[in-house]
Amino acid sequence: MPKNGKFINREISWLSFNERVLQEAADPGVPVIERLRFLGIFSNNMDEFFRVRIATLKRLLVLGKSAKATIHYKPKKILEEVQTVVLEQSKHFEEIFREVQEELRNQNIFIIDEGHLSKEQGEFVKNYFNDNVRPALVPIMLTQVKTFPYLKDKAIYLAIKLSTARKPRLTQYSLVEIPTGVGGRFVSLPSTTDKRYIILLDDIIRYNLPEVFAMFGFNQIEAFTIKITRDAELDIDNDIAQSFIDKISKSVKARQKGNPVRFVYDSAIPKDLLDFVKTKMKLNNLDNLIPGGRYHNFKDFISFPNTGTPDLVYQNEKPIASKFLQPNQSYFEVLKKQDVMLHYPYQNFSNFIDLLREAAIDPNVKVIKITLYRVARSSMVINALINAAQNGKQVIALLELQARFDEEANINWAKRLQDEGIHVIYGVPGLKVHSKLCLITRVENGRPQLYANITTGNYNERTSHIYCDDSLLTSDPKITKEVEHMFEFFEKNYRVYNFKHLILSPHSTRKRLTKLIENEMEFAKAGKKAEIFLKMNSLVDEEMIDHLYDASKAGVNIRIIVRGMCALVPGVLGLSENIEVISIIDKFLEHSRIFIFKNGGDELYYISSADWMARNFDSRIEVSCPIYSKKIQKELRDMLEIQWSDNVKARVVDEMQKNQHKTPAHDQKPVRAQLAIYDYLKAANAKDAK
Repeated sequence: MPKNGKFINREISWLSFNERVLQEAADPGVPVIERLRFLGIFSNNMDEFFRVRIATLKRLLVLGKSAKATIHYKPKKILEEVQTVVLEQSKHFEEIFREVQEELRNQNIFIIDEGHLSKEQGEFVKNYFNDNVRPALVPIMLTQVKTFPYLKDKAIYLAIKLSTARKPRLTQYSLVEIPTGVGGRFVSLPSTTDKRYIILLDDIIRYNLPEVFAMFGFNQIEAFTIKITRDAELDIDNDIAQSFIDKISKSVKARQKGNPVRFVYDSAIPKDLLDFVKTKMKLNNLDNLIPGGRYHNFKDFISFPNTGTPDLVYQNEKPIASKFLQPNQSYFEVLKKQDVMLHYPYQNFSNFIDLLREAAIDPNVKVIKITLYRVARSSMVINALINAAQNGKQVIALLELQARFDEEANINWAKRLQDEGIHVIYGVPGLKVHSKLCLITRVENGRPQLYANITTGNYNERTSHIYCDDSLLTSDPKITKEVEHMFEFFEKNYRVYNFKHLILSPHSTRKRLTKLIENEMEFAKAGKKAEIFLKMNSLVDEEMIDHLYDASKAGVNIRIIVRGMCALVPGVLGLSENIEVISIIDKFLEHSRIFIFKNGGDELYYISSADWMARNFDSRIEVSCPIYSKKIQKELRDMLEIQWSDNVKARVVDEMQKNQHKTPAHDQKPVRAQLAIYDYLKAANAKDAK
């Protein structure tokens, strides 16, 4: 819903993005297990949307009329629109799930419930329940307790109605949390044929409820899934007597008791049971009551097991070896000669791990500094840093404690690193450190030589297999010296430096990018070719969008690839007719940020950790790094052009949020960018090898 025809509301735009994820689940050309996983991704996205964005809108409700003056729209109106869209998407979700189940059956994979078990399967389910599930089950008789139990965020429950046909007045209600931690959500059942059967833990519990409640004598037992989503924003108090790590720990614990922002329930639930739960929990329509299907917490389906043939999931190609970084060769010797750009997941994140491992045992390396935002659960990055510390290197790690939903993990990592003698910095007061930087100091010929890594993604080997990111390795002193200044600032926040090459938030990103846009406007007015090519995850900052509108009106050609939210309205006559926007949703998550400015023919290239959102410009420490290597510039340009030509997985972003696929013209071949980029990098590597 454009505001004054200029901006799409960010919440509505976000729902449009998640609709694109749902499109992948609906696509019969996507392998069937992957379709299930896209349903899981959609569900996980929706959970976070309510925990963060809707939670923020509900907080703004208390401002009343002043909220509109602050955020330019009425929170209540947006909440109502969100509810309408979410209900439509939930209905579509259930339709897709039924289609996917039918396709699974065609592949001899059956998701069955407690009502369709054979005698042998029933015995297996009973034994599995008694051995694994029953000890973790805690039934609560709701009609016997004075206070309704607290429902945990991210958990799912069975709301149970117990009754007898002869004595309906003796109806009782119970509640059971589904203990998904005891063995996962999915259980494979034994079969004597080539058919594979899978049952959900929810239905294993349903099958055994008569045994659980046998002492009550009820002959009718019905169970329906419910789920609550809670406000997940952290409230960090200003108690100066507490350390920052204590404040974060306290806030994370408080998050578990956040106010409800969504209540999801099985639409088949009896009205009396639903009314009982709503009344006891004091829920109303503003709490986003969402009827759904039999199963919730669908994010678990991201890990749905493939019990069929390999073609039911995406086949991942072997990562392409870097043409520069070869085994048994010093990375430092390579980087003395040239910059190297790695493109994940097409190339292997282990190259960066190998650099750290070399640094850990190289006697000439003295210092390793790194910023950590999200790391893998079993992190090889952390292991390499510990190895370096054990080899006598000075290791300094900035751990951002406010990485949303990773706060607790980062606190634990911080303690582990400190135990190993690593100096840990807990971010920067008042600013979230979102930049991804690593700096290695090596003594060569009696003088310190700096090597740096600047990347668009996290130092996380797990997500590097599915996130598309770009990672620069360089010894260029123009870059490395300024990265060194960044770490000096992290260690001593009072130090101030002038940066000529790196563009930093919150100091200069907004100002520098605005200047680059204005330069293109000047070139356009002078009759020169003027272009801006941008790739990012989100574009919602209204001030920067206004600058892009001005550039469009001045004749600058602007192309934008944006994965998620986009508040900009492209293609509007007199406003944005020179702006086109596409979004690509495919097997990998597009995560890199790349900015290209024509600059009168002397093109400027940047990779960045920053999206174009107010927080990235004004309240985070972000880095946009120039790319000076002409070879790497060409590589980035070629890859963006391949993505722009995508006519298989690219959607056109427009004012009406239709999410229509770009389709090939009659004389065009289908182009699926993620496959084409793999082929492009593989061919380039083979060419250089010759």
